[in-house]
Amino acid sequence: MSIDEFSRYDVSRRQMLRLSALLTAGGALPLLKAYEARAQEPDAPLRIGYLPITDATPLLVAHGKGFFEEAGIKAEKPVRLRSWAQVLEAFISGQVNAVHLLSPMTVWARFGSKAPAKVVAWNHTSGSGLSVLPHINSVKELGGTTVAIPFWYSIHNVVLQILLRENGLTPVSKKTGTPAANEVNLIVMAPADMVPALASKQISGYIVAEPFNAASEVLGVGKILRFTGDVWKDHACCLVFMHERDIQQRPEWVQRAVNAMVKAQLWTRENRAETAALLSKDNPNQYTPHSVQVLSKVLAPPESDDAVYIKAGAIRHADWRERRIDFQPYPYPSYTEELIRRLRTTLVEGERDFLDKIDPGAAGRELVDDTFVKKAVIAAGGMAAFGLPESFTRTEVVEA
Repeated sequence: MSIDEFSRYDVSRRQMLRLSALLTAGGALPLLKAYEARAQEPDAPLRIGYLPITDATPLLVAHGKGFFEEAGIKAEKPVRLRSWAQVLEAFISGQVNAVHLLSPMTVWARFGSKAPAKVVAWNHTSGSGLSVLPHINSVKELGGTTVAIPFWYSIHNVVLQILLRENGLTPVSKKTGTPAANEVNLIVMAPADMVPALASKQISGYIVAEPFNAASEVLGVGKILRFTGDVWKDHACCLVFMHERDIQQRPEWVQRAVNAMVKAQLWTRENRAETAALLSKDNPNQYTPHSVQVLSKVLAPPESDDAVYIKAGAIRHADWRERRIDFQPYPYPSYTEELIRRLRTTLVEGERDFLDKIDPGAAGRELVDDTFVKKAVIAAGGMAAFGLPESFTRTEVVEA
């Protein structure tokens, strides 16, 4: 590992420790006090904080296409942040009032750090994958190696551990030493650092949101072993998180903002290639540092890709007809409940006692406010507009 590479990893490790501290009641308290002390702005504009990943697509499209303004919402240009720690810090302290967060992270934020905020919509479904070195052809071959995850409280960590246990492997977190042949060592790493870490063989694989899986393919340093949406059907990855104060004091404002996000998801579904161009580094807004080529592989892949992934085993449930990334905003209660149950049996570092104290059903109702998104979906044509059954309930399907 070179000095530069070590510096990148050290930053990632320090960001992880910082985020872990934020997601505790004590660690979040100073930021919550700063939020309360911040002057009340009855007409505050929408201020979005995001990471430059495809998970943020609806928020960025709604801004880039002017959907917020059309809905009567003044929206500042979204603020691009480097890490989940920065996103959460900016949100809890009130510097931004809408963010996309990893779905398990919202559970920790609400019940671990007592953040007065709620999930108001899903940002997307699927959109992640397990990328590995080119010579690795099965999950079992990850035994005795190290795999990177973006954070302990992420759907990526949950799905990865489902795959590992299904293949007789034990997830571990070892700061020193080499994992045993039946173990896979998990480390937290910033998404931007994963591709170079794989290229230099510091890790054998990583599981993360797009377009970092597509980047390893385009660069020829890795391949996709499994798509997460092929393990947990239509799973949510990132969710829209907003302050409870806005929800209570500015419900019409929140409704207008959610309306714009729902419109952005519908537009994205019909304009995938244009979305890739809109999000690319070549767009005047420069929402992300990614090329149109990489983003198109995620948002608008050729139909021939599916046959390649099915043959390689990256897709095992072709009958699910999962897109590499898809968009629908409704937060199914069954997903939140199943997520909390799965988190209880998932290896995570940091405070986790709260998971055993909350009831999955009651916690889901406290965490999620579907009032606004349900109205927006109905006004947009119902769930059928997103190619889904006309129902606000479903049964979770998880098959490794």
